[in-house]
Amino acid sequence: MTHLLLIRHAVNDFVKTGKLAGWTPEVHLNDEGKAQAEALGKRLIDAPIKHLYASPLERTMETAEAIRQHHPHLTILHKEGIGEVIYGEWEGKKISDLAQRKMWSVVQDYPSRASFPNGETMRGVQMRVVNALEELVLEHPRDMVAVVFHADLIKMALAHYLGMHLDNFQRIVVSPASISSIMLGHSRPYIASMNDTAHLAEMERERKNQEAQQEQK
Repeated sequence: MTHLLLIRHAVNDFVKTGKLAGWTPEVHLNDEGKAQAEALGKRLIDAPIKHLYASPLERTMETAEAIRQHHPHLTILHKEGIGEVIYGEWEGKKISDLAQRKMWSVVQDYPSRASFPNGETMRGVQMRVVNALEELVLEHPRDMVAVVFHADLIKMALAHYLGMHLDNFQRIVVSPASISSIMLGHSRPYIASMNDTAHLAEMERERKNQEAQQEQK
């Protein structure tokens, strides 16, 4: 079986703009995101990762680099099928404005029928990400493969392998810098974990302990 680690990139400041990022360039991890990525890298230090893939955007590459720091034998490889949703005319627009459009309710309630103007369909995105993961299984049988990409694509992939309809995929939570784990072989898929953020909880405990020690001085 191929063991896939589906990893969401860490946080960035673009979300504070209230705009839909998509493929917007120069969206980098902020200080919190860098700390999350560092904790993620340490969490996976002993993982037998044989291959490391990432979406080509800055926030995913920077998260993947935090993993590679502990696995210097790896090269970060790009995989077209795991790239962010192509939102077309919606990219970079204010979410508050997009929420007024009729298509917004379709995206939220019936994503299997959603189509972004001059962009992709949601069902098309799910198909391409599942195809990309299946290609990795064929290319790397019996290996552990880390894949760093985006929340909605991870949710769509998990929904597919859980046997959920695409219209329910937003019920799945995928937090920044989280790890979801699936194992794929010749037969049924196995979901080993979803939205694992234990390393972030440990990071937060360490931060609070340091603050408490500073207050005692």
